[in-house]
Amino acid sequence: MAIDFNASHGSTLGVEWEIQLVDAETRHLRQDAREVLAALPSLSDDGDNPRVRHELMESTIEVVTGISDTVGEAKADLAGTLTDLRAAADDRGLALACTGTHPISDWREAVMAPMGRYAKLVEEMQWLARRIQTFGVHVHVGISDGAKAIPIVNALSSYLPHFLALTASSPFWSGSDTGLASCRAVVFGQLPTAGPPHLLDDWAAFEDYMDTLMRSGTIRSIKEVWWDIRPHPDFGTVEIRMFDGIPTLREVGMAAALCQSLVTLFEQQLDRGYTLPRPAAWVVRDNKWRATRYGLDAIVITDDTGSTAPLRDDLYELIRELEPVADRLGCAEELKVAGEVLEHGAPYERQRAIRAGGGTLENIVDAAIAELAEDRFVTLGEVAHAGA
Repeated sequence: MAIDFNASHGSTLGVEWEIQLVDAETRHLRQDAREVLAALPSLSDDGDNPRVRHELMESTIEVVTGISDTVGEAKADLAGTLTDLRAAADDRGLALACTGTHPISDWREAVMAPMGRYAKLVEEMQWLARRIQTFGVHVHVGISDGAKAIPIVNALSSYLPHFLALTASSPFWSGSDTGLASCRAVVFGQLPTAGPPHLLDDWAAFEDYMDTLMRSGTIRSIKEVWWDIRPHPDFGTVEIRMFDGIPTLREVGMAAALCQSLVTLFEQQLDRGYTLPRPAAWVVRDNKWRATRYGLDAIVITDDTGSTAPLRDDLYELIRELEPVADRLGCAEELKVAGEVLEHGAPYERQRAIRAGGGTLENIVDAAIAELAEDRFVTLGEVAHAGA
């Protein structure tokens, strides 16, 4: 099975941001995506590349960028679309937010989007699919040659815990604290073709594996392989899908800068004749679990012999290592936001701080709404005062 890779010109970016539709009064999710999209025909009916579109559940609208050369361009693209989306939501008594799960809404109340492929997914996956009322961010980074895709995917798999811990935002599920930094990683990761990428040898091995999955009836299209990191042949990108729902545009920029810098670094190393690192599959799986459970406080495995290090320390070192690359790409300021997250708390930590301070789950929703609207981190005192 030959799979053509539409190579990109430079490390271009595309970002997909899944936004919650929240009732402005009750703070529960509203299943109103169809009505909101209908109010935005210029954005939702834009041929094959709409700026806003359905996701699996009607509580979600996915905001999508065009092809951007820089993180700044991608952020501006998202901001413009979000302004139009917010106006349409306001008219319907809706607020916008983004966290990996909604703290209080019950997944059993979700309504599936009116699309045939989603109906087929639910019919096949049943409970696994019906409960995916989750929200994430996907970042595409262009690469110049399909032959580089698998080595880059393999190398990026070492950073699953870094991607997840910085953005983990789903400690709560249906009104309860799960004890995890990211329960979304578990909920979505249970799909049969989700989870960490298979560590393959090269593009030919990827083609053979996709062919096997299709011949066996496991998938109908390679788009149904929902790995945490995967090649996207149609777009000519590597797609990083590990991020939880991200509450602020600043943090979305951080995620995009981290991805663009890493992919660019790896592509440059391949061009110079280096062999990229390929971690053991057990290390990848174990480290993903550690970040899922402990977030930034995880102790991660750093080599195949079982050596470990605090993830926070590893992240500080990674940021410093990527600074020259980010500077050349023009995303150094966005990358620095990772340092702010390490200092002030990842989204799951900010949510739990509100709860620990005596706040309610509704206060956590209020904070998520405010963080998206104001593009900054919000404290319990601010949301409690606003609700007084």
